[in-house]
Amino acid sequence: MIRISQIKLPIDHSRDALENKICQQLNIKKEELVSWEIRRRSVDARKKPELYFVYTIDVTTSKNKKIEHRLKKGNHKNIMLTNPVQYTFPPCGEEKMTERPVIVGTGPAGLFCAWMLAKAGFSPIIYERGSCARERQKQVEDFWSQNKLNLNSNVQFGEGGAGTFSDGKLNTSVKDPLGRNQKVLELFVEAGAPSDILYDHKPHLGTDLLITVITNIRKQIEEMGGTFYFNSQVTDFLMEDQKIKKIQINHHTWVPVQTLVLAIGHSARDTFACMKQRGIHMEAKSFAVGVRIEHPQEMINKSQYGLSDSPILGAANYKVTHQLPNGRGVYSFCMCPGGYVVNASSEEGHLAVNGMSYHARDSKNANSAMIVTVNPQDYLTYGIKYLKEQGNPDADSLEKNPLAGVYFQRYLEQAAWRLHHGKIPVQTFQDFSEGKASNRLGDVSPCMKGEWEPGNLCEIFPDFLAQALQQGISACGAKIQGFDRPDALLSGVESRTSSPVRIPRNEEFLSNIEGIYPCGEGAGYAGGITSAAMDGLRVAESICKKYVKFP
Repeated sequence: MIRISQIKLPIDHSRDALENKICQQLNIKKEELVSWEIRRRSVDARKKPELYFVYTIDVTTSKNKKIEHRLKKGNHKNIMLTNPVQYTFPPCGEEKMTERPVIVGTGPAGLFCAWMLAKAGFSPIIYERGSCARERQKQVEDFWSQNKLNLNSNVQFGEGGAGTFSDGKLNTSVKDPLGRNQKVLELFVEAGAPSDILYDHKPHLGTDLLITVITNIRKQIEEMGGTFYFNSQVTDFLMEDQKIKKIQINHHTWVPVQTLVLAIGHSARDTFACMKQRGIHMEAKSFAVGVRIEHPQEMINKSQYGLSDSPILGAANYKVTHQLPNGRGVYSFCMCPGGYVVNASSEEGHLAVNGMSYHARDSKNANSAMIVTVNPQDYLTYGIKYLKEQGNPDADSLEKNPLAGVYFQRYLEQAAWRLHHGKIPVQTFQDFSEGKASNRLGDVSPCMKGEWEPGNLCEIFPDFLAQALQQGISACGAKIQGFDRPDALLSGVESRTSSPVRIPRNEEFLSNIEGIYPCGEGAGYAGGITSAAMDGLRVAESICKKYVKFP
């Protein structure tokens, strides 16, 4: 295969212009061009408002042998021979499988693990504590409009996982030479996602498309022999001789289990607590917390594109980072162009926010999390404070407790909820910097899902976090003009950026309990939709290598 990189054209170019550029690079006539495929497309905005697409293209021509011979003889800039990697699922092992494999959770890790096992003939059973995507959508909208929180089916729990109510970003920094990344994107396309996610530098789907795509993936799994049980929470585990034997569903039904994939997501705090009690090893880990920040999307477009609007490129995104003099980092996360800040709570008396976009990315605001990394040394004091307020005896031994990060999250979320009895607190950046409550807003008005009220986020955060956020946002004003504008809107608390725990696993992806496979973001091995889905593939591969498929 012949690959050409660094093909650069104005963003409004035609298909003919791209084909002419390919032929020019290869020194062939257009009739000698047999086929071509975009492998990657990114945007070059260094000379804004002059904007360009930059392509990597795989090409087949009627002169392939001649071109390949020429390439082998010497170095040709931006043209090379390549053999694209095709993902291959491994053959089955030899150990007997006495029960169908069980997967807990239908986020991307659980779904893609289930898809591969079903395709290989293992007929997996999948339990999900929340509802299917369509029912979940209504439950979430009822929460936003009527404050009716369903503890098991909400922005965090239900078919598709927490990523369903997000921007649906599918880019990842995970490097995988075996082609898992591409396989995940191909499966999304087979389930109805647009084909441009296969090559765009920063692909996304949006909540509205994700709900349809995830539903289609589930139907594919069912057609291949998988079985789904919604509104079915795993509430206990039974082990014998360090092996998983049974799981309990909804506090009353026990199900025999030989192979158990735990793809429970980063917010399954009650499940984490049960796992700790039953001797499944976990570790507290670093994660990040902070706020959501909103700016006018036109301002971000102007900064990134040199234009207030680009019909071809759509709403612009950004990524900013800043290291403080004390070494602590402040950075943007889960940026949602043309998006909404959403109430993402999953526990009564606790408030968390997240960002979400629809596929069109057409709201008037851009939002992003601005977050600060925290480690067990940072959050131990506040976790202890939370437990003492609850009268929990675990406070005296929290430094050895793998759930210390969970209690710190709850400390922040409870403080956020108390400000306005569950309404999202909103504050201008100027007022946040001055440590005073916002009584009125400026030119930026919130784009939010859920009730909100002006307030004082400084009452939520420990001083070291509030100061880090103020300094970091101020510094980012030198990177994006207007980022630190006085009326930029902050809301909080953004506390569910990643799992606060890691469930250690060995080279076979097993925990300390034989038969249990920790998987995905909740287990501490992923950070987004695509990386979680890729981890689901890894776990499915490991199960397949070990077992003969269930008869």
